[in-house]
Amino acid sequence: MTTVTITRKWHTTGEVAEMLGFGLSKTKALVLSGEIRSVKIGRNRRIRPAWVDEYVNRCASETVERAA
Repeated sequence: MTTVTITRKWHTTGEVAEMLGFGLSKTKALVLSGEIRSVKIGRNRRIRPAWVDEYVNRCASETVERAA
C-alpha cells in the first residue's frame, strides 16, 4: 500500500491566524492591508504558505534592522 501525502497549496485566514499565534481580527487586518498577501476566491480569502513565510521573514528582518 502506498501512502500519498498531499501538500496544501492554500490556507484560510483562520489557519494563518493559528499558525502565527494571532487573533483572527488582527490577521484579517494584515491581509486586508496587504501586509500578508492573499487572493480572493469567490467570497473567501486564501493565502499561500510562501506568503506567510514572506510576512514572517519581513517582520524578522525589520526587527534585526531596528536592533542594529
